[in-house]
Amino acid sequence: MGLVRTLIDCDQEHSEAKLPQELRELYDGDLHFDVSAKERPFVMANFVSTLDGVTSYRIKDQSDGSTISGSDPADRFIMGLLRASADAVMVGAGTLQETSAKSLWTPEYTYPDAKHLYAEYRVNTLHKPEYPLLVVVSGSGRLEFEREVFQTPAMHTVVITTLAGKDELTRRGAATLGSVEIHALNSSSGSIAPSAILQLLQSQFGVKTLLLEGGPTLFGQFLTAETIGELFLTLSPQIAGRKGDTNRPAVVEGVEFVPDSAPRFQMVSVKQKGAYLYLRYRQT
Repeated sequence: MGLVRTLIDCDQEHSEAKLPQELRELYDGDLHFDVSAKERPFVMANFVSTLDGVTSYRIKDQSDGSTISGSDPADRFIMGLLRASADAVMVGAGTLQETSAKSLWTPEYTYPDAKHLYAEYRVNTLHKPEYPLLVVVSGSGRLEFEREVFQTPAMHTVVITTLAGKDELTRRGAATLGSVEIHALNSSSGSIAPSAILQLLQSQFGVKTLLLEGGPTLFGQFLTAETIGELFLTLSPQIAGRKGDTNRPAVVEGVEFVPDSAPRFQMVSVKQKGAYLYLRYRQT
């Protein structure tokens, strides 16, 4: 019995199944990514938003995506499936800060019931390591290393920062953490170019598929750099609203486009469970 029902699938040209049968049944379909002969890692983004486009309420202890999704099981399953598919998962420092201190960016953390299915798919089908590389982007270097993800030896974490950020990370004890690597890149006004991040991940860590889980500002930077391949978007059946002084981020923050140059996407699939929709788009 599937967790979701496929309403539209425009990506049926692949004849060879990629997902193992049990995952195909839960996902009600297969999952393929065009990663062949790429000069840089293939980047897919995953977000959940309200019907009016809000990705975070920005309320203390209610700022992460689970507040928007209502911890919807199908949304969490798809998140785990994408993590299992990727070589690396990337988040910005703000997104990291909004999650629980116990959060781990592993497939089974978000959907434990499929732990063994994810592992079989990742290790035996995709021939990847047990867990994806975690990439944290922090220009300032102000990270809390007491978080579970930095204290878990099995989680290999790369922090990409600026030269000033590296000094701050060193001051905070990053050098004492055996599973954490620090890489400082040149930056402009504290912002690190997506192209430089992708080049580092490909050349130093062999990353071919990168899952971007936020936040909206980092996503906006990657959109502007024309490096986003696909967008997975869960629509949660609620409306958050905004007042004039309310800081509730949308899927994209920090950049704006004009009609002639706005990024365009084509629909790949639409899945549904109850009042939730799970959308997949590919950038044209």
